[in-house]
Amino acid sequence: MRTLFSSLFFAALLVPLLASAAPPDAKLLEELTGLPVEVAGDVAKVSKPRADVHEVVDGRALKPFQGLTSWAAFQPTGKDTFVMGDLVLLEHEVNPTLSAALSNGLEVTALHNHFFYDNPRVYFMHIGGSGTLQALGAAVKKTLDAGAAAPKAESFSGATASEADSIDPAPLEKIFGTKSQAKDGMAKFVFGRTTKMHGASMGAAMGVNTWAVFAGAPDAALVDGDFAMLESELQGVLKALRTASINVVAIHNHMTHEEPRIVFLHYWGKGAAEELARGVQAARLTQGGS
Repeated sequence: MRTLFSSLFFAALLVPLLASAAPPDAKLLEELTGLPVEVAGDVAKVSKPRADVHEVVDGRALKPFQGLTSWAAFQPTGKDTFVMGDLVLLEHEVNPTLSAALSNGLEVTALHNHFFYDNPRVYFMHIGGSGTLQALGAAVKKTLDAGAAAPKAESFSGATASEADSIDPAPLEKIFGTKSQAKDGMAKFVFGRTTKMHGASMGAAMGVNTWAVFAGAPDAALVDGDFAMLESELQGVLKALRTASINVVAIHNHMTHEEPRIVFLHYWGKGAAEELARGVQAARLTQGGS
């Protein structure tokens, strides 16, 4: 009882100390990011309005104040600093930005749209991370710079896949170690996961699965599909896919109240079928081959 009382006593003393923690160094953060800093309590926030996008939503011009602003907020957490942010990106900026975030120690936690009937189409990438203010500030700048430097494009890089589908499933089956579902010159692979919702087990047949469909020709193919992941598996899968030059197009949930929680990632890749298969399989192996 004395040990418990002592723990509660010191915890009570610690709460006001944490609540009054000093915010990150605003001057240093401005130097690191090249962006203006706003301070509220113990949080310092940098923002980059995307006035360059000239966004129209539902027939009306959207102003940066209406949610078209990239931002990152920094808060001290004991010896470290934590960052959370939301980056506004055009389609061609998404994957270069994602790669830069991962290579500079940030986590990417979601990728999705915020609007319908928007022109040009805009996507939002949510980031997070912890470490020193110097490292996080520099990482945010490099991540934003990568998006700004991305060349404009109307499609993904790489040769366009053949309209006629003639995928040979045999070499892909060898890579994945399982049989495919073949249809009209295409090959599909499905790998089930299991979670529980409302006391019932949910698996591959209910949509809790990782899948990949290969189309086109063996030397000029495309692959598209989903990854079903535990939250702890997301960063490893992202890094493996981007290392294989496979594009990530969405990260979000498909369900609510499931246990364990499953995160879904949608992807699109172009290239030789076997190389694409090796990239998808490498990402699967970061999950322990699940």
